[in-house]
Amino acid sequence: QVQLVESGGGLVQAGGSLRLSCAASGRTFSAYAMGWFRQIPGKEREFVAAISGSGGSANYASSVKGRFTISRDNAKNTVYLQMNSLKPEDTAVYYCAAVEGDYVFVQWHEYDYWGQGTQVTVSS
Repeated sequence: QVQLVESGGGLVQAGGSLRLSCAASGRTFSAYAMGWFRQIPGKEREFVAAISGSGGSANYASSVKGRFTISRDNAKNTVYLQMNSLKPEDTAVYYCAAVEGDYVFVQWHEYDYWGQGTQVTVSS
C-alpha cells in the first residue's frame, strides 16, 4: 500500500509559478512510477506529467510542455511538479498518482494509488 499526500497548491496570478509536492509513504518509493493529473469539475481527469521510478524518463502533456517540470527525490520519497508561466486554463485540482514499475504511464487508469488532490487557481 502507498499513501500519497499533495501540497503546494494555491492561488497565483497568470504568469506566476507554483511547486507542487507529493510525499509518499508505505513502500519502496523508487519502485513506483509517479504521475500528475488534473481535473476540473464535470470533466475527465487529464494527464499532466509522469516520471519513471528511477527518474530517468519523463513525459508531459502538450499543453504544459516547456512550462511544467516533473522531478523526484527518491531519498525523500517525494515527487514534484514545478509549474511556471501559469495560465488561467491551468486552474484545476491536481492529483499525484503512483503505480509500480520503472516506466512512464500516461493513462489515469494505469495508476493504483492516488492522493487527495490540491487546488491550483490561476487568476487572469
